[in-house]
Amino acid sequence: MAYRVLIPQDVVEEGKKYLRDRGHEIVMGTGITPEILSREIAECDAVLARTALFSADVIAAAPRLKVIAKHGVGLDNIDLDAAARRGVYVTNAPESNSRSVAEQTFGLILACVRGLVRCDTELRNGNFEIRNQLNGFDLIGKTLGIVGIGRIGSIVAWIARHGFSMNVIACDPNVSGLPGIPDLAMCSLDDLLAQSDIVTLHVPAKPDTIRMIGAAQFKTMKNTAYLINAARGQIVDEAALVDALRSGSIAGAGIDVFTDEPPEKDHPLFSLPNVVVQPHSAALTRESTVRMALHAAMGIDDVLSGRTPKWAANDPVPERHL
Repeated sequence: MAYRVLIPQDVVEEGKKYLRDRGHEIVMGTGITPEILSREIAECDAVLARTALFSADVIAAAPRLKVIAKHGVGLDNIDLDAAARRGVYVTNAPESNSRSVAEQTFGLILACVRGLVRCDTELRNGNFEIRNQLNGFDLIGKTLGIVGIGRIGSIVAWIARHGFSMNVIACDPNVSGLPGIPDLAMCSLDDLLAQSDIVTLHVPAKPDTIRMIGAAQFKTMKNTAYLINAARGQIVDEAALVDALRSGSIAGAGIDVFTDEPPEKDHPLFSLPNVVVQPHSAALTRESTVRMALHAAMGIDDVLSGRTPKWAANDPVPERHL
């Protein structure tokens, strides 16, 4: 029997080839509105999902659905409970993009503390003297505060210590220490914010992390400090961030993610000179996009072939399993 796999947003060929080679039929989607998704998912057995929202209503429109495989790690766009109630596996690709996001985190850090984007713009406009007008700082000896020491946060910590000789402190209620950095200091969020020269966020968007960084937290940070967010936009109160940047409560920010994506063209962050923005692209290296597509495809084939998927993110009702 050939199973049908809906791909609402295109992925690299390696992922599609993996599915075709195993006899699955690929259905390329035509849009990601709830109406289109509900219509196109109805006759499909699996979905390879990127950023489209898979609500309980969309999942309910697919009586044959057995698995939703996320192209990436974050699962905030998929109703895990609704999927489980209908016996639908949700999988993701937690081993696909950690290094890529960690490297981009340091790209944002360097862009911020050395003023790379602003210097580029000023020089193109003829202002060579920007070299004497905008001074950054060295990372050696500075304190990096990492909120969330999971796969990505732990790599960021390693790079900071071994690559830049930074002091590293971390906040994570689920972790007491980090292998490979035995003297890593774990502390409260408030202490981390007060001590750090750079704060970088690496937690998922969950009820207890939504807007965890807001006006009170920005007041706790040093006015020379930078905020880096390559996790999820919902973690930060964007209005409070804009206020903090305008008032000088913090020195700047590197932002790869937004509360609403894509952001509006007149988003207030875009007008601020002390912000570096990216289009949620930290994970989108060539190598990582191949891994994300392949790992999602592997999750789909596991479920459709009757195997327990390696990266299951929920526990579906047993009687609905294959």
